[in-house]
Amino acid sequence: MADYTVPERQHVVLVTSDLQRDFLEPNSPLTRCSAGRCIGQCATVVSAFRRAGLPIYHSVRFFLPDGSNVERSRRQAVEEGMRVLMPGTSGAELVDGIAPDGHKRLNALKLLEGDAQELGPNEWAFCKPRWGAFYSTRLDEYVRKGSATTVVVIGSDFECGVRPTVYEACARDYRVIVVPDAAGCQVDDIALNQLGRLGVYLIGADALSLWLANPRSEQGVA
Repeated sequence: MADYTVPERQHVVLVTSDLQRDFLEPNSPLTRCSAGRCIGQCATVVSAFRRAGLPIYHSVRFFLPDGSNVERSRRQAVEEGMRVLMPGTSGAELVDGIAPDGHKRLNALKLLEGDAQELGPNEWAFCKPRWGAFYSTRLDEYVRKGSATTVVVIGSDFECGVRPTVYEACARDYRVIVVPDAAGCQVDDIALNQLGRLGVYLIGADALSLWLANPRSEQGVA
């Protein structure tokens, strides 16, 4: 029988979520528990994709000072002075270890207009207006243009970034991989079991790196 959920190594892309400084700085109001602990594993995954020459898409957020583009759950806080993810600020930049070598700054104006910004060979950033990376973005268009069938999702916030992106990818019939040790601090057995029922594959950061380096290897696929 055909297995429509098995990841396809030759047609895989990486989507990162919320790997900006304001999501990870210890004193930021957006930081979730010990989110910073996953950055090393996120960097491992990103580096593996770069070595393999495979596409990487960084989904980022920007909050306008008047709160007009912010979701309702955070809008009042921004209107009252919470200054996070502001265009042009250091807090809105990709965290060290994720941004490619030689990368300058995110072009907030370009990204807010819906365009993608090339950060390096086969690597782009784009702005998502809400939690999921596919919602009201051109990510699906970008991924399908490259004939990808499989999406790997990592990020700093499982509940408000990784999981919504996974649901959106599954709804679009992608084969999906989540890297639990590179998916934020809220991942538990219940959440992983729920992903399994969607047909999502779970692969650790180191095992995924081996899989990308050796297309014939199935090590770590669960």
